[in-house]
Amino acid sequence: MDTTERTDQQRSADRRRRELLEAADRVVLRDGPQASMNAIAAEAGITKPILYRHFGDKGGLYAALAQRHTDALLDSLRAALDAPAERRERVEATLDTYLAAIEARPQVYRFLMHPAEGGQANEPGFDIGKHSAPLLRRMGEELGTVIEERLDLGPDSRQLARVWGHGIVGMMHAAGDWWLGERPCSRRELVRSLADLLWGRLAAAGDRIGGPGF
Repeated sequence: MDTTERTDQQRSADRRRRELLEAADRVVLRDGPQASMNAIAAEAGITKPILYRHFGDKGGLYAALAQRHTDALLDSLRAALDAPAERRERVEATLDTYLAAIEARPQVYRFLMHPAEGGQANEPGFDIGKHSAPLLRRMGEELGTVIEERLDLGPDSRQLARVWGHGIVGMMHAAGDWWLGERPCSRRELVRSLADLLWGRLAAAGDRIGGPGF
């Protein structure tokens, strides 16, 4: 097989994988944590063994969907941080971007963060902790990197930036999860309250020299 044939086959496989993930997205949007491999295969017009051939098991499909949605969310969060606005406005915009994302697609959020609600914990090869915890870990590391690049936090800047990154993500996740389930206030009120909690130290930190600014 020459290089051209291999490239064509890879493109075809990548396209088919995207199509299957789009079918999975449609089922998750409809069914949330109850989304099953059977339903996803039916939506894609294939048999379940073919779906397993592409993703291995429910855990493999979950990981692929998680990466897809986390990539999109991180792109949106970076855009909010890069917006031409005052620091406080960008902090609020970043918090609002996260909350707006989970509010717009609550079924996707529940599928990713509360898979046990749909009985996924009983499926062979599916470990809730193994698959859900890395989502928050990745977001924390990404935000920590952004903070390190933009703020001068002193001699222990890298370590402190990671602490802040994981702490902020943990706060957003816990508060957002509670808010999405109970709706005790408006999204705007929650954003302002969380920004108030963060603002003291963020307001005092200086921009890193040569960095893009925060």
